[in-house]
Amino acid sequence: MIESISISNVASYDAAGVTLDDLKKINFIYGANGCGKTTISRYLYDQSHSDFSTCHTQWTANTPYSVLSYNKEFREKNFGSGKIAGVFTLGQATQEELDLIAQKKAALKELKEQNIQKFTTLSKQEEKLEAEQNQVTDSCWALYKKYEKDFKEALRGSISSKVSFKQKLFDESQTNTSDVEDITSLRDRSNSLLAERPSRLSLLSQISFEAIEPLEQNELWQKVIVGKSDVMIADLISKIGHSDWVSQGRDYLVDESHTCPFCQHETIDHDFRAQLEEYFDDSFETEKTNLSESLQKYKDEYALIISKLEQISSSESVNSDTKLEIEAFQAHLRAITSIYAKNCALIDLKISKPSQAVELDSSIDELTSIKKLITEANELIQNHNDLVDNYAEEVERLKSSIWKFLADELSTVIEGSTNKQSGLLTGIQSIQADIDQRKQNITDLEQELILLNRNVTSVQPAVDEINRLLRAYGFTSFKISPYPEEENHYAIQRECGSFAHETLSEGEVTFITFLYFVQLAKGALDQEGVTEDRVLVIDDPISSLDSNVLFIVSSIIKDMVRETKEDTGNCRQLFILTHNVYFHKEASFQNGRSNGDADTHFWILRKSADISSVHPYGQKNPIESSYELLWREIKDWERNSGITLQNTMRRIIENYFKILGKLGDDDLIEKFTTFEEKQVCRSLLCWINDGSHTIPDDLFVQAPDDSAEQYQAVFKKIFEHTGNSGHYEMMMGES
Repeated sequence: MIESISISNVASYDAAGVTLDDLKKINFIYGANGCGKTTISRYLYDQSHSDFSTCHTQWTANTPYSVLSYNKEFREKNFGSGKIAGVFTLGQATQEELDLIAQKKAALKELKEQNIQKFTTLSKQEEKLEAEQNQVTDSCWALYKKYEKDFKEALRGSISSKVSFKQKLFDESQTNTSDVEDITSLRDRSNSLLAERPSRLSLLSQISFEAIEPLEQNELWQKVIVGKSDVMIADLISKIGHSDWVSQGRDYLVDESHTCPFCQHETIDHDFRAQLEEYFDDSFETEKTNLSESLQKYKDEYALIISKLEQISSSESVNSDTKLEIEAFQAHLRAITSIYAKNCALIDLKISKPSQAVELDSSIDELTSIKKLITEANELIQNHNDLVDNYAEEVERLKSSIWKFLADELSTVIEGSTNKQSGLLTGIQSIQADIDQRKQNITDLEQELILLNRNVTSVQPAVDEINRLLRAYGFTSFKISPYPEEENHYAIQRECGSFAHETLSEGEVTFITFLYFVQLAKGALDQEGVTEDRVLVIDDPISSLDSNVLFIVSSIIKDMVRETKEDTGNCRQLFILTHNVYFHKEASFQNGRSNGDADTHFWILRKSADISSVHPYGQKNPIESSYELLWREIKDWERNSGITLQNTMRRIIENYFKILGKLGDDDLIEKFTTFEEKQVCRSLLCWINDGSHTIPDDLFVQAPDDSAEQYQAVFKKIFEHTGNSGHYEMMMGES
């Protein structure tokens, strides 16, 4: 059975289209001409046609049936050439053969119903699997969004959709053998490799400070440097304790001058000069020279170091790709510069006052720290350059490490979902295997039915039935006869023997093609398809028909509806499309009710701005009342055959008196005063209740014109005697 139909991009259906879902065994679709009914019937009949490439049909258990559609194309196809293909039915089978076929069909039906149940179970399991897949897909995608800022470039190629990312992550969880790295390391590598393709970096110049420590630890800085002690003036200088002062004063002695630079008296003679020179001898001067040379060497060594460090600081502070911890580096550089300046001041003091001992601060710790920073930076630079030299390989290693990191973070979810999906898949495969086996059994049973049908089918019963119905409904001027030029084909022939194909009225063609369709619905054009299950589509079968024939067609369709609901024929689902309100009401009036049931649904097609739309009504019949149409049948009965008059009177009396007036048959009869009138009323009611529930199928039908006139007069008096003549006159247009 068809569960839903979606139609779009064809005829009056736009790209959004319409969907008819929750379809039932019986489906009434009402709509005005041109609103898209025939498009639906054409699509259902030939769903593979290129016009319907964007349309879709959902079958129960994905098991399609053959579709037989009655519409204008059906009439043209089967009656356009003047010959009609014979319809095979089970008309000549023995009772034993029919029982065997019925038994096989029952078994086939049971297998199909079991498969539908299995398919329902399969669908539920597949829904669970899909829900689990969607849930874990969302979890995987949430993980990606968490690290999107860090790893988007590395994951590019697998993030086009949630599903592709999930699948990649699941694959990596099974195959990736990389070590799990921490997030900081991965971020750094990702920034180096993927922000933009990196280029090689130059190593930082390393410093050498082996000469600094001996200079800063030189014993000369703490040595007391004074003149000779065995000179006469030595005791005096020692007593005053100002050897450095005396030494500095020598620089102020003017040649041949006797003025003392210290007291400004004429106390300096040649002997005093000689003693000073002897006190501050070559040894003293050598020591002073050593001090000056050591200072200069210290300055020279440090000038190279500080120059190199300041150059590194200057360049790396503006280098966005620096690997140097620049803040720590500059802090150590400031400390080194400070120590150097302080030590230089101490040495200068020592040179000016050789007799004083000074102790220099050590800069070795700071120099060692700054050298370590340079070494660490160069290691990072070398690693970076290795990445550059092996860029493609390093990028792949990075990506692998990132996938491993992500898979590890979601490992619990992945493992749990994998186990759950595995269990569901095992169940699905088991159910599918069961379904496939039943499908094979169904195929085998269908082949058995085909063989049985070949032995018992014939085209003649269908021809006989069509001719019987034509006679029964008053079409006696033509019949179906064998076509002389082709076996198992027939033509429409008049009583005189001439073929009537070209001379039939449109209404006659419509009626006879509908009868042919009814027989085809019960059989098939070949022997193999006689017992095949099918879906029937009936599109406006009452075009150009008189109202009495319309009632006949409605009655036939009612039988088809009943058989479809009861599963007594080959039809498993029925679609009825019409623009005729009265036909819709007649065909949908079942078991004394106009609304549907659990097996019946109603739709209305509408077209606005040349675009078709559909409106579902479920079990509620949207064609609310045919009461006025019933009265129209009473007024126009003389222009029709009168065959619907009985049913029309019953429907009016039921609606107006029994339902609205709460009166039964006896109540109505008692409203008449004379015995004769009561008898006429009783006979009318008996005639109504007898005739309105049947369609005459005798070979000859007597037109009820005489009795109709008599009883219509009584029908009018029923309204007069019940005080409702005003309603009668209003409905008949007499007021």
